Amino acid sequence: MPKIKTHTGAKKRFKISKNGKPIRAHANKSHILTKKTTKRTRNLRKTSVADKTNVKQIKKLVPYK
Repeated sequence: MPKIKTHTGAKKRFKISKNGKPIRAHANKSHILTKKTTKRTRNLRKTSVADKTNVKQIKKLVPYK
């Protein structure tokens, strides 16, 4: 059986935690930051766990991480 190719877009966007949960970055942090509060932009820097509805799909896209 051949190896599954990793999706290159997903490999850049997701890391898998030690418990097997996919970690993602927040959106809305690239531009138009002047109208966003400092507290909001600071909280957008943090990573978060991807939603449970997307876990199966992300693990399929990034099989060897």
